[in-house]
Amino acid sequence: MERAMIETLSKRVGEEVKIMGWVTGRRDHGKLIFFDLRDASGTVQVVVAPGPAHPLADKLRPEWVVEVIGQINARPGKMFNSEIQNGEIEMAVKEIKILNEAETPPFNLASDGREIGEETRLKYRYLDLRRSRLQKNLGLRHRMIKLIRGYLDERNFLEIETPILTKSTPEGARDYLVPSRLYSGQFYALPQSPQQYKQLLMVAGIEKYFQIARCFRDEDTRGDRQPEFTQLDLEMAFIDQEAVMILNEALLIELVKTLTPKKKIQQTPFPRLTYAEAMSKYNTDRPDLRESKENPDLLAFCWVTDFPFFSAEGGPASGGETRWTFTHNPFSAPKPEHLDHLLKKEGIGEILTSQYDIVLNGFEIGGGSIRSHQPATLRAVFEILGYSTEQIENNFGHLLRALAAGAPPHGGIAWGLDRLLAIFADEPNIREVIAFPKTGEGKDLMMNAPAPVDPEQLKELKIKIG
Repeated sequence: MERAMIETLSKRVGEEVKIMGWVTGRRDHGKLIFFDLRDASGTVQVVVAPGPAHPLADKLRPEWVVEVIGQINARPGKMFNSEIQNGEIEMAVKEIKILNEAETPPFNLASDGREIGEETRLKYRYLDLRRSRLQKNLGLRHRMIKLIRGYLDERNFLEIETPILTKSTPEGARDYLVPSRLYSGQFYALPQSPQQYKQLLMVAGIEKYFQIARCFRDEDTRGDRQPEFTQLDLEMAFIDQEAVMILNEALLIELVKTLTPKKKIQQTPFPRLTYAEAMSKYNTDRPDLRESKENPDLLAFCWVTDFPFFSAEGGPASGGETRWTFTHNPFSAPKPEHLDHLLKKEGIGEILTSQYDIVLNGFEIGGGSIRSHQPATLRAVFEILGYSTEQIENNFGHLLRALAAGAPPHGGIAWGLDRLLAIFADEPNIREVIAFPKTGEGKDLMMNAPAPVDPEQLKELKIKIG
């Protein structure tokens, strides 16, 4: 007899079936023993009358793994419960097989888990993930990624994986470094984003690229950041800012309509604000435009555009020279009317970039830009940032040479999928929509990482811990 999934049982009244799963709870009612059995698809009530299966049913405890054979029956009218899954049926047991016993769980798995300390939940994440709320979140994550892939595939995008082991370049956050055994004293870096690779794909003639990309940033402790996270990363050639925004807006609307139909988008097309307008009116470049912030099903998207390209650090007021840093990333192109100022390095603080951010309910969920596709433009950016000719060559020479090989105009965007999922799932932080997250301090409490390594490994890598 093949195993049946619990979600199918309501259609199999009168049939004898075999199901497997975890015992959620057991209740003794005189001669009858009731327990709920749970698999990935749902839960069903199981009834054991006096007979061969009764002694085993009496031994069952929460989270034991069992196989049950029995008949699916309609519940008596007074026992019908329309508020729960399979509330109209129950299973009358003929046979029970214990597949594995389980120690008593360290916390309640029947609740939504919000009353339990997060450190305890993350330490026993393999148990925490059994609760229905988190299973639902992971299902939403799967469906979102599946829809994105299908949507972009229909529009002739190619999904292309880019390297995880790459080169450390100064792009903003700290890199995670990976020592090379074969090349002593040299290091790979884990990618902060696929930014340079996707631009190289545009040079290669791909024209439409996307990736569900893993990204890594060694940032200081922040409550809602993760050392590793997931982006929807996409890039297009022969494109302008308007076309990128239209594509992404349509995809976001499709995601809401398909995955969270109970939610309402406050305004379409999405409102657009310049950075200056957002800062003047809301004092933030991530404004929450919801008319009612008490309604979790209200989604207020907006675009923020026309960001300053550079911000000043230091200067005469602090007793030194003015140094410039980029506000988003150095690979963005200036707005066309500001290109001449950038090339001449004039009015640097007034130069605007083609950066555009997508904001949802006060959170930045994505950002992108039209890129510098001509080497002179990108070189000028690095010179404004204070990089020497040698530094530019060592860190970005490969990209400059690629742009000189006939790069098309191109641009794209990257979404923070974890943040978008958290909002869709009405969760307070991204850890609730990631299968195995780390703490806000970057620790994996389940695997106990980071952790020391064997001294022999360090010796082989010629690394000494000071």
